[in-house]
Amino acid sequence: MAGKNIVKKAANRLKSDNERGARNGLIEDLFYDFNRARAEVYKMNFIRGIFFGFGSVLGGTVVIALLAWMLSLFVDIPGIGNSIQDIQQTIQRDREK
Repeated sequence: MAGKNIVKKAANRLKSDNERGARNGLIEDLFYDFNRARAEVYKMNFIRGIFFGFGSVLGGTVVIALLAWMLSLFVDIPGIGNSIQDIQQTIQRDREK
């Protein structure tokens, strides 16, 4: 009984490994069909990196701006209101310079 389970597991493992290998081979073939020249691949990855960096900076700026705006809504709350006002004054002083 234990021998059958071992054979069955080995057969399933072999099948999944073959499928994984076939998928990887297909992906590599598609990659090399679309990108035959390494220069094109490098250029595409460089441009993609520039856009990724720009999007990251833009997204971070939007998140920080929204966070600052949300904090400005809590200025009237005792305790944290004074700290938020100090932050706002610091930002305004830096803008005026």
